[in-house]
Amino acid sequence: MIKQITAVGAPEPDNKNFTNCLQVGNQLFLSGMIASDAKADAYTQSVSCLGKIKALVEAAGGSMNDVVKITVFLTDIAYRNDFSRARAEFFPGRKPCSTMVGTTALAQPGLVVEVEAIAMIGAGS
Repeated sequence: MIKQITAVGAPEPDNKNFTNCLQVGNQLFLSGMIASDAKADAYTQSVSCLGKIKALVEAAGGSMNDVVKITVFLTDIAYRNDFSRARAEFFPGRKPCSTMVGTTALAQPGLVVEVEAIAMIGAGS
């Protein structure tokens, strides 16, 4: 059965074309999270994205230890260090598998970071 997961810290998209998070069994699939403030710097946007992932994973009963894969999109690969700093704060122990992709643009002007994730609830305990 597929269950939609919602969290106050990660509002659903206004356009209703997709959902932020779906759970299938203990698997959690999270759409690309974007920052709440497109005018913020790359580090702050990274923290915002990862904070939304954390809110959704916790709403499903998990923790960041359950995140097994993230995919990061950056509009400039030079932001890699900013994202890496934020990632270290959210994943102080075991790090999830990770892919980083450079892209020319994201969904809204000013956004420089987008992060999607897969988690296995209960696996990181």
